[in-house]
Amino acid sequence: MATYKETVGTAVDQYAGNKPVVLEGELWYDTSNYNWKYQYPTVTTAGSWATIQSINTERTTGASAGTSTATIFFGGEDPPSVYMQNTESWNGSSWTEVNDLNIGRHQVAGAGLATSGLCIAGTNPPPQRPPTNSEYVESWNGTNWTEVGDVNTPRRDLTASGADNTAALMYGGYTTTRVANTESWNGSNWTEVNDLNTQRSQLGGSGPNTAALAFGGYGPGTLEDLTETWNGTNWTEVNDLNTARFSIRGSKAGTNTNTIAFGGYTAGPAAFTTGKTELWNGTNWTEQNDMNTSRADLGGSGTTSGAIAAGGSTPSVTAAAEEWEGAGAPVGAWSTVNSMNTARAGAGAGIYTAALAFGGSDGSGEVGNTESYDGTNWTELNDMNTGRALLAGIGTSTSALAFGGNPIPNGAKTELWNGSNWTEVNDLGTARYGLAGAGASNTAALAFGGSDAGPNLAKTETWNGTNWTEVNDLNTARQYLSGAGASNTSALAFGGYVPPNNKNETETWNGTNWTEVNNLNTARRSLGGLGTQSAAFAIGGYSTTQVGLTEEWNGASWVEVADLNTARSSSMAGGTTTNGLAFGGETPPVTAVTEEWSSTSNTVKTLE
Repeated sequence: MATYKETVGTAVDQYAGNKPVVLEGELWYDTSNYNWKYQYPTVTTAGSWATIQSINTERTTGASAGTSTATIFFGGEDPPSVYMQNTESWNGSSWTEVNDLNIGRHQVAGAGLATSGLCIAGTNPPPQRPPTNSEYVESWNGTNWTEVGDVNTPRRDLTASGADNTAALMYGGYTTTRVANTESWNGSNWTEVNDLNTQRSQLGGSGPNTAALAFGGYGPGTLEDLTETWNGTNWTEVNDLNTARFSIRGSKAGTNTNTIAFGGYTAGPAAFTTGKTELWNGTNWTEQNDMNTSRADLGGSGTTSGAIAAGGSTPSVTAAAEEWEGAGAPVGAWSTVNSMNTARAGAGAGIYTAALAFGGSDGSGEVGNTESYDGTNWTELNDMNTGRALLAGIGTSTSALAFGGNPIPNGAKTELWNGSNWTEVNDLGTARYGLAGAGASNTAALAFGGSDAGPNLAKTETWNGTNWTEVNDLNTARQYLSGAGASNTSALAFGGYVPPNNKNETETWNGTNWTEVNNLNTARRSLGGLGTQSAAFAIGGYSTTQVGLTEEWNGASWVEVADLNTARSSSMAGGTTTNGLAFGGETPPVTAVTEEWSSTSNTVKTLE
């Protein structure tokens, strides 16, 4: 039998209180409280939505098919009258335009998978006026759309469900009035089967063709909260949604016992869009966390554990997309730990168990204070030679570099930290403040952006341990941006400010050039940054006020994750997207609050 050490990787330890660094499942003895403890990952008790990369073409009344890691989104309208053929594919990281529908139309229904889907009925495109209901059905094989058998009753504003392009169910919709018609697809033909109990259009649906769910919609003169379940033969009314609404969507790959419903119009005009999300367990609907962007007429697909919502009306047409992560998933979170000794907004370096805070402003003027964090406490160390604010810093707690800053006469100064003292070294080529940097040590760094009290700067300089050298500029000149990166040949620049606007632009550096990539979800300035070119965090910042937003960069796009406990701008940061640290900043006023990030937050259990 394996020993405890062989299983967990460590012997049983003892510690006074809760250990700051613990392996998952590790047991230890608390010598202060005289009891045994262990730690395990905290999981969500309710699911939540995270913003992901937007679709390439904004639109409303389109449809989708697939899962949270493989979805297609197709058709729709870009009002007032552009009926779209566009199809986009989601691979879990980014949207890619693929081959178009043969017939552009909107108010369509979708069913199936990203490699085996159906686009069903809808409204035919101009020049037909008034618009005509569509009988067309197209089948997707992962590469192309092919016209297949028409529906028996042409209609729009219907919904559909099904496992793939060989087995589907379509129901409800609008002809010249709202209908209850249901039709079943066997891969070749549509067959009329038993109707819904209540005529309605703009309803939501999910499940396979033998176990579907219909919910919400617009009935004869009223919003509906009605839910009906299909057993392969008949529809049966079951418990209602908590919020009546139409133009609602659901997790297409769910079932009639396990579905989420999201978005829609709750009343009257388009201004009454909602982000409400509800979970169906086969008996009742339970309210969950709302979508980040309230909207209707969106595309939706996936399951209760992972779904995608894209496009729609807010009421203006949007390209925004979000991903649902269901209950039971491990939670990443910020937790507040011991504060710095001096509240300020400055520069930082290092990792979450060995960080360095230096320079900045304490609210009354520029300071050179330096503090070291050991994973538990902050300790004051030797000050910088020149106190300054709005500087940049990179490196580790024993090998750091500080450069730039305000007031501008000091904006070219560079200081090197060797673990004990700061030493002045050669200046930046261009004096500036509000800049950003990247680099793993004081021998190789990158400085970019900022301002010299005049125009915003795009200038980039690289440090070789002795001198700064100008290299190719950023694409977007800006100040108060942030950066991440482990070397002067691999960096990420994001956010910033070009008066009067905050920026969401993101650029990557390959050692020679900057390339524009996918933007932050929320434009902001004076944000913190940590990580590498392929795995970074954008932390806090200022939009119209200080925010606690944290966005994670996965090498392709930004995704919103858990917020800071203390919203702030100009925070210092260090570490990785697995274990990070955010410290100081402005709330306002300046703060000394420190928070640790764990990619999986943990619960400590005391054994009784």
